[in-house]
Amino acid sequence: MITAIDTNVLIDVFGADPAFGEKSAAAVRRCLHDGALVACAVVWAQTAVAFPSREKFARAMNDLSVAFDPMTGETALKAAEAWRRYRAHGGMRTRIASDFLIGAHAQGRADRLLTRDRGFFRRYFAGLKVLDPSRP
Repeated sequence: MITAIDTNVLIDVFGADPAFGEKSAAAVRRCLHDGALVACAVVWAQTAVAFPSREKFARAMNDLSVAFDPMTGETALKAAEAWRRYRAHGGMRTRIASDFLIGAHAQGRADRLLTRDRGFFRRYFAGLKVLDPSRP
């Protein structure tokens, strides 16, 4: 079982978020018990910003057993398709947002996505299994 992980869950864990830190850490442990954790380039970059150096970031991701998983051309095209649906339904963003890339990566390269942003991903990535650590 491969679980793609979203930035918000990693920030919860690494930042010891008072509201979501423990729940996100428990969800990460459950996902690791089931298999591998992967992060796409967008999540990798967004999370790295929270660390003072690339070495500390790399060590933290390694300690958490999160592997970098590259996006493919097909992933980028799926993100574009989801973005078109978003715009067709009245979405106001004029550029492909990172969430579309994260969702397309999870749909194409993993079995599920661990995120607290479940509504967005369920709406634009039908069939993607979404796990929300803030829910039992």
